Amino acid sequence: MDNLKTKPAKKKILLMGKSGSGKSSMRSIIFSNFVAKDVRRLGATIDVEHAQFKFLGNLILNLWDCGGQDAFTETYLTSQKSHVFSEVGVLIYVFDTESRQFHSPNSKIDLDTYAHIINALHQYSPHAHVFCLVHKMDLVPNDRRDEFLDNKSILINHYSGGFKNAVRTYGTSIWDQTLYLAWGDIVQCLTPNLDLMRNYLSKLGQATKAEEIVLFERATFLRVTDVTTPTGEENPYSDRFERLSNLIKTFKHSLQMYTGQGASHPFGEFTISCPRFNLVLSRLTPNTYVLVVLPPGGMDLVNTRLNIMGVRDGLAALDQPG
Repeated sequence: MDNLKTKPAKKKILLMGKSGSGKSSMRSIIFSNFVAKDVRRLGATIDVEHAQFKFLGNLILNLWDCGGQDAFTETYLTSQKSHVFSEVGVLIYVFDTESRQFHSPNSKIDLDTYAHIINALHQYSPHAHVFCLVHKMDLVPNDRRDEFLDNKSILINHYSGGFKNAVRTYGTSIWDQTLYLAWGDIVQCLTPNLDLMRNYLSKLGQATKAEEIVLFERATFLRVTDVTTPTGEENPYSDRFERLSNLIKTFKHSLQMYTGQGASHPFGEFTISCPRFNLVLSRLTPNTYVLVVLPPGGMDLVNTRLNIMGVRDGLAALDQPG
């Protein structure tokens, strides 16, 4: 019984969508430290590719990357239906903005396929979370993106069956931070102990007088949770956490290039001191980094390092199995 208690929780994630929609590319960027220009060499997914990723220390993401060719999709919905759609924690369905079947109002084949998948999911995993990614948004003119996404979100919701009004829709691209916003929210809905983690961050914020604190997962640099004060809320960049995820992963790739160490190799800490703010990014636990934004002042940086050490043990206990 003790051994069972220490096993990390496993969550099944289905990644589905038409062939060529970009499923494997986004998976490789988030979990395998690819950069956008490198995904061109990836081939089409055949049938189902299974992969397991440890997120924090107490969560294993059991990712099923499902090939989107019509023959495979038909098999998922018939002979493999119960096998594929049982015990699902999250369905991620990817729509390609280039797809005529999705773009044209007179042809809804892609949406029909999505509706069949949603019905199967509702039959076998009615409590699953559903995320729809309208992908390759970089191909949509910038001044049309909001309207484009709004229209597609309405269509998707209409076809969402038993998950209607519960589906979360995002516009994404491998070339910017939008991918990190979507996948951060996806993983966050599966992460245990979020309230307790946020409580530790709140205590750290009070001790350091921080304007903003963000907890990142070490390998993916996806945002786990954050605490923001009213001063931090004045920041005009609503996507700043995702921008940071993107920038830090680029920084890690630079370290790999110049040090010869793997992209997953952890760095210890770096700080930025500016006239308007101080920033500390520090490894907090074996599975997390913490970013603290502070008012300017040298003494605050010293105190922050000490206070980070003070919450380290409590957070480390939360992201261990069991």
